[in-house]
Amino acid sequence: MKITAIRSDRIYRKMMDAAPAEKENIYRDGLMKPFEFKWSCVGIPLRAEAGGHDVVSAAAMSGYYAPLQITPARRGEIDQISGDGFWASCEDSIRSALSGFAQRGIRLPQQEYLFTVVLSDPQSPMTFMAGDYCGDGGIPGYIIGSIVPNERSLALLPVALAHETNHNVRWQFMQWSSQITLADMIVSEGLAERFAAEMFGEDKVGRWVRETSPEVLRETVVPRIREKLETRDFQTLSSYLYGDEIMALRGGKAIGMPYCGGYACGYALIGHYLERTGASIHEATLTPTEEILKQTEDFWR
Repeated sequence: MKITAIRSDRIYRKMMDAAPAEKENIYRDGLMKPFEFKWSCVGIPLRAEAGGHDVVSAAAMSGYYAPLQITPARRGEIDQISGDGFWASCEDSIRSALSGFAQRGIRLPQQEYLFTVVLSDPQSPMTFMAGDYCGDGGIPGYIIGSIVPNERSLALLPVALAHETNHNVRWQFMQWSSQITLADMIVSEGLAERFAAEMFGEDKVGRWVRETSPEVLRETVVPRIREKLETRDFQTLSSYLYGDEIMALRGGKAIGMPYCGGYACGYALIGHYLERTGASIHEATLTPTEEILKQTEDFWR
């Protein structure tokens, strides 16, 4: 198994000292080109026609610093992600997560992984909604962490990377297609956060789970998601997964769903499944959505 870090800190230093006209090319070629296949899977090119959507505009939409924002004013943030120990802790989290499957006799089709950590813009509305650390790992072989560096987020980013590594594993066995349902996404997010909690402790769960109270989960989230489990419309399932506040930033309509209600629902659902079946989180990660729903029908009553 090969895990390669794309050291964004070194690339950011080049960008920081470069002329404005050169920053975007350094960003594209140095930081984003290794992830070109990942971006192509979601229809985002490295370079687009004038005014078109590409990895630079995607950065801003995701809450990351755009290349032109990487100036000497960012030096302190870059310094905070420049330590070898920081990168080692990120790699250790990914390696430990992947090794857990191998130790249980599960051979992963994907044997090579790239990861990096990008700086998030604390002034971005998307960063405000996502929090000061987050991740993206839905395409097998590619993991991106994002961070507003501070003592807390630097310590917790490896937890988010474990979450994303679980996605990386599950989607090696579950085929992504236009037929993906809200149920598939709820299960996927629940598995990933339960996996991270098992590795690092339940006190480390992200705000996307922690901020939904049991009362809101039971009285609002679960009943509404129950009615939409089979929806395949991506905009609709995103609304139920992420909630009104995040979807408003994407131009979506409010449906009365609290922040990341779908994540909290998935976390509770998978907890119920694990308790009911006695399955390990590693076994559950490879279990089809239909089987998990079959074993948890009482969760929705």
